[in-house]
Amino acid sequence: MYIHFPENKMFDYIEVYGRGAAEVTSIVFDSRKSQKGAAFFCMKGLNQDGEAFIDEALQKGSTVIVSQNGKRMKELSLSYPALTFIEVLNTRTAAAQFSAAFYHNSCRDLFLTGVTGTNGKTTVASYIRSILNVLGLPAGMIGTNGIWSSREKLPFRGSTPTTPEAPDLHRIFSEYAEHGEKAAVMEVSSIALDQKRVEGIQFDVAVHTNLSPEHMEYHKTFENYREAKLKLFKQADKAVVNADDVLGAEILSVFPGRVLTYSLNRDVQADIHAYAITPSETGTSAVIEMNGHAQHVFLPVFGEYNIANILAAVCTALHGGYSLSRVLEAAEKIEPVEGRFQVVWGKEKQKIIIDYAHTPTALDQLLREVKKQNGRRVILMLMGIGIRDFSKMPRMAATAEGRADQIVVSVDHPGDHEPQVIIDQVLSGFRHPEDPSISTALNREEAVRKALSLSSEGDIVLLTSGCINGAQIVKGQSIPHSDEKVIEEYFEQNGCGQQRSI
Repeated sequence: MYIHFPENKMFDYIEVYGRGAAEVTSIVFDSRKSQKGAAFFCMKGLNQDGEAFIDEALQKGSTVIVSQNGKRMKELSLSYPALTFIEVLNTRTAAAQFSAAFYHNSCRDLFLTGVTGTNGKTTVASYIRSILNVLGLPAGMIGTNGIWSSREKLPFRGSTPTTPEAPDLHRIFSEYAEHGEKAAVMEVSSIALDQKRVEGIQFDVAVHTNLSPEHMEYHKTFENYREAKLKLFKQADKAVVNADDVLGAEILSVFPGRVLTYSLNRDVQADIHAYAITPSETGTSAVIEMNGHAQHVFLPVFGEYNIANILAAVCTALHGGYSLSRVLEAAEKIEPVEGRFQVVWGKEKQKIIIDYAHTPTALDQLLREVKKQNGRRVILMLMGIGIRDFSKMPRMAATAEGRADQIVVSVDHPGDHEPQVIIDQVLSGFRHPEDPSISTALNREEAVRKALSLSSEGDIVLLTSGCINGAQIVKGQSIPHSDEKVIEEYFEQNGCGQQRSI
């Protein structure tokens, strides 16, 4: 795309230095991906500042450099008069604005849903995608489980764990529109909102799942975290709100558009309720009621909290103009969510549950559901996450203590930390860390194998937390990992097979 910046003002800037026009072939924020014709945005991350990599971007062929450092932009323009250097007030805002324009504002051609909340984002987003696809509206999904079209998972390596940076995000929207997708649902994290990755996007629907303390390593205070979450509802036409959550009332008090609320408590005022929730080995039956109309459904999901997640997805589809009867029929056909109460059966009838529960609240909910399956021993794999808030780790241990027959403590995404340091932080939350039922493993693969080795016929093995985009983050590298593959190899090596269920 040939751009004459003074005439075609695609984003807000203070001054253009050097050449006023350039042929732009791509947008990058990682200098290693710079190439001929790239526009390099000097964005500041948690550990690196793009300013430090301008020289590398230039060496690799970038023709446009965008930065908040006006003095340096002016100086570089004297050394490279044939290139374009642009001073902006906020590089992240500029990147979001320019990316949207560069990719022809493709997001406007999609029925776009943003999902935010502490727990359940991935599950709700997956359910929405699945329901819309069954209803005949081709929908893609963007989030922790990767980038999906309406048909399959795409080979796209995310720039961040949950919500991609703006240049990647708008490129995905463009590819969706080009390949015939009519809708997209995406997880919108609090960090993404704070870092302006979705700046300028107007969502058709914003969904709120729940709120509890998380990402304190970034936000520092719960108030900052809460305020970040609320930003999504300032850029949406309609909203879906969990009436059972403390943040729900606040959203309802300030959101000017149409809102649908959901609840698992019939005593709570909401637009749609679910009750008579009855679990089984193959799913959950429930009655869903709206406007006095009650309908019995059987859903291929497990856990009461996932019935709440179903309601969030149902409300989103209702906002899309579909009838309740059609949406509930579609909900009965939803696809299982990778790594979210995903059940794998061992040949010795161990019920292995892979679930992303990575907060005290989510872990508590998971353990409550497992408790309903009386008489079965529980082996719990409990993880400390090295790239997250260390103060959360002892609370995870306190939540788990006394609620499993065996606990294996290990590490997810150690980042730059030594695994033993993370393990010790988790152990500090137990009242009795010396209990022989508590053991440790230095990495996730070793922990999965240990948990399986501690199980016997009929036991439940809970593998909590998990990978981000199919990988573990270790010292800046994404190391591929699959619990399913480890489970399969374990049973093969120990002389018995395993089969996958729902």
